[in-house]
Amino acid sequence: MIFFRVSQNINIKTTDGTLVLYNKFKMPSNLENDTVYISSEKDFNDLKEVFRNVDKDKYLTKYLKEDNIRALENFPIELGISNKNEYLNTIEFKKQTQKSIFGDEKEIISLFDESKQIDISSQLVLANKEEISIAIIAGLGDNISQMISSSTALRILYNKLKEIYKNVYIDLYINASNNSFYSRDKQIYLKQKFINKVLPLSISSEKLCTYDYFIDNSSVTKKLLAFENLNNVDAFLYKFGIDYKKIPSFLKHNELNIDNIKVSKRLENKMNSIKSKGKVLLFHPFSADVKKTIPQNIASLILKKMLSKLDDYTIVSTLNIDAKISDDRFVNLSKESKTINDFIYITSLMDSIITCDTSTFHISDAFMIPTIVLSNNERIDINTKYYNHVKVIKIVDESKSLSKFIYKNDSLTLYKFKSWEKLKVSRIIKLLDNF
Repeated sequence: MIFFRVSQNINIKTTDGTLVLYNKFKMPSNLENDTVYISSEKDFNDLKEVFRNVDKDKYLTKYLKEDNIRALENFPIELGISNKNEYLNTIEFKKQTQKSIFGDEKEIISLFDESKQIDISSQLVLANKEEISIAIIAGLGDNISQMISSSTALRILYNKLKEIYKNVYIDLYINASNNSFYSRDKQIYLKQKFINKVLPLSISSEKLCTYDYFIDNSSVTKKLLAFENLNNVDAFLYKFGIDYKKIPSFLKHNELNIDNIKVSKRLENKMNSIKSKGKVLLFHPFSADVKKTIPQNIASLILKKMLSKLDDYTIVSTLNIDAKISDDRFVNLSKESKTINDFIYITSLMDSIITCDTSTFHISDAFMIPTIVLSNNERIDINTKYYNHVKVIKIVDESKSLSKFIYKNDSLTLYKFKSWEKLKVSRIIKLLDNF
């Protein structure tokens, strides 16, 4: 967490219209007040950028000494692996990174990762209380895949706390200052029944001091080696102070509550019509990460071959794969799938799914839908470790670079899509039939 004050009053509006108020620092009798602010490293940097764009001379941030605020009488107890002195550690981290610009990033991380396994039970000193409140700073990841899978670890933590306390209230404070996906992220987290509220960063010291405990996840996925070696569920359990090896695998499945989900009548009617015809398969070949995306021409070929061989399925997609494909058994839902709620709703109604390495298979796990993942990601086995309804087809990268420089040049890369071209649809169908 970063502790700071601001030079002038200003309000920041999030994408869902929520206002985050920042007021000029008041000289207080103590630092537990509404003008001392706490945020994640990412959100703090975003806020500084916003200030620069408004008026770089008028709106400034000033770092406050963390030890002085942590010493407050009402400051909550930190759970899990501590992220104390993040600001100072980040400055040193950047210095070392610049010195070792051509070095191994993992080695640099290891210099700063002084975390040791923590037992959260030793930190739960408020055992006499019937109910507790917990503030989680910076959410549970940077993308949909991380947020959904990491929420599983948080659910396990919640259930452990419920063994001790009658009521447990968990509030998530997530990046908001320049987060164009704030509304989407909020909706994802609110699909978890155990999360009380999702709120925007920053949080005042006065507000933080109303909580019993807090967990600081700021930059944790980038600076904790556990996230290099483990999947998101185990890594966050490690961060929370829970021995992930002692948690049964059958508890590490995703959950998404869609009881209160609302979609357009047009989408609902369309899905009812599609489902009435028989089995439905979702084909999702593209990812926001270009490295994980199935090449467009390959995706088009896969779709055509599936239409010719999967007679008992209607195939749907929420993506524009190939405008030239016209088949009664293929339905393009890209115009109907406008929000994360729409996509989760569509996914939940599928009988089978074929996807590239993207958030789709994390969502499908929550509904126990047979899913085939086509992936060239070396971590795919780690990321799907606990997904009993997922099968993986690995695409081995056969590209070769002719570049003599450390920087990659796509124009000098040969056989870039050769592995994808070797993929046989018959192999996909065989796996699908064997679920």
